[in-house]
Amino acid sequence: MKKLFEGLPWWVTWVAVPVIAIAVFGGMIASAIGFLFWLLFKVLVFVALVGGLVYLVRKFTSSSSSSDHRDRW
Repeated sequence: MKKLFEGLPWWVTWVAVPVIAIAVFGGMIASAIGFLFWLLFKVLVFVALVGGLVYLVRKFTSSSSSSDHRDRW
């Protein structure tokens, strides 16, 4: 690979080749990044929901310390 770019100007290696790669694979790269953001959003929603559930359960179980109140559940 090094011999392929040996006699060419610097801008071919550092400008033209990345621009061509983005033009060819840009849609695939954008899809992969979009999928990662979607997955991150879903993970954050899951963590928030589980955290809220744990908070509510602990709040209600700690406030009902009497056995009288616990029997109603």
